Amino acid sequence: MNSTIELRDGKISTLLWKFSWPAVIAMLVNSLYNIIDRIFVGRGVGSLAIAATTVAFPIMLILLAVSVLIGVGATSLISIRLGEKNPEEAEKIAGNATLLLIILPMCISIIYFLFTDPILTFFGASAEVLPYAKDFTHIIMLASSLGSISMGMVNFIRAEGNPRMAMYTQVIGTLINVVLNYTFVMKLGFGIKGSALATICGQIFSSAWVLSYFLFGPSLLKIRLKNLRLQKSLVVSIVSIGFAPFAMQLANSMQNIILNKALMTYGGDMALSAMGIVGSISTLMFMPILGISQGAQPIIGFNYGARQFDRVKEALKKAVIVGTVIAVTSTAVVHLWPTQIANMFNNNNPELTKLTAHAMSIFFLMFPVAGFQIVCSQYFQAVGKPIQSTILGLSRQLFLLIPLLLILPRFWHIEGVWRTPPIADILAALITACVVFVEMKHIKEKELLQADDFEEIILER
Repeated sequence: MNSTIELRDGKISTLLWKFSWPAVIAMLVNSLYNIIDRIFVGRGVGSLAIAATTVAFPIMLILLAVSVLIGVGATSLISIRLGEKNPEEAEKIAGNATLLLIILPMCISIIYFLFTDPILTFFGASAEVLPYAKDFTHIIMLASSLGSISMGMVNFIRAEGNPRMAMYTQVIGTLINVVLNYTFVMKLGFGIKGSALATICGQIFSSAWVLSYFLFGPSLLKIRLKNLRLQKSLVVSIVSIGFAPFAMQLANSMQNIILNKALMTYGGDMALSAMGIVGSISTLMFMPILGISQGAQPIIGFNYGARQFDRVKEALKKAVIVGTVIAVTSTAVVHLWPTQIANMFNNNNPELTKLTAHAMSIFFLMFPVAGFQIVCSQYFQAVGKPIQSTILGLSRQLFLLIPLLLILPRFWHIEGVWRTPPIADILAALITACVVFVEMKHIKEKELLQADDFEEIILER
């Protein structure tokens, strides 16, 4: 069955499974980049190296934010244009997005190399951690555009109805990262530099894979030279729709900077290392839910463009249910085996293990509501509603987490840091419920209007 026909007429549960399981695996695999780095540097170098990757994380989030800004923004437009049977415009969007994914990360890298020490110090590096952070981040920033291409353009593959290829793209890079991390860090003794080298090697292969798919492979869309010219109207459209997840990632970066400073103030390098482990686990827990929401995105976007609102609602409902099941299950795992999880990241450091296990037991208390909050936020991206998506995307990080991080540690010290996420999670879920309620009312009004129009046509005949 043609992919566009399948999106229009296929069974929603079957489509959600088809699009989501490769996206879930791809997102899990993608999250392993950061986790693998921390496991190998933790066991092969030490706790200061974990702290260094924690300091570097806000910079990596900024690069991810650019990938999301362009990748998600363009994907939503591509899905809608394909639903409207306008592949030429979809290719123009893809071409503009590809060029942006090259240019923007290069600009960020230039700024980083001009102000390396002030940036890393501002992001929470102590005098002991700074050399490790520089060794790691320098190498990552040299290949920033390659990482953005692989992370951003993989969304285009999903948009045209080929989620398995999207999965393969990310699996290849991660497998290379695992093998080379073990080789460079554990066998050759390259230290934290070896971990960074392994990361960019994985990104090089992933970006080469995705580019070859769109240039020479069996893709529905093609990256053509004539479309590699920025058009103001397309750039504005891409950025406006991708702004919500972009702002969310930027807010996430800002939150991590504030978090790092609070950790250094109330817990020192050991707390920073513990947060590095907790952050890795958090990413691993979030990514399957993001995979579900990304799998639902082309289904929702296409059917919204085709004005099949009953299918839009069904896809959203089923994605929320699956996302919630994943959130509940992962929360149970973290609370049942916190010590075992913490021990994966360090080599005979009982103090770090104890602190990390305690932090996880509090940090993830309200994580079960994340399935609902994330899927619904992604829904508004899929239907091209940047204002609602921005509100929901920023509610947790910018409007809740950051203020709470500035307030709670003043009263509860390091415990205030661990207690901030569960409070933010439940408040963000309540905000999301209100916005989704209003959206469903609007969808109902559109359905009634559409039914009236159809009835008028029948009567005229």
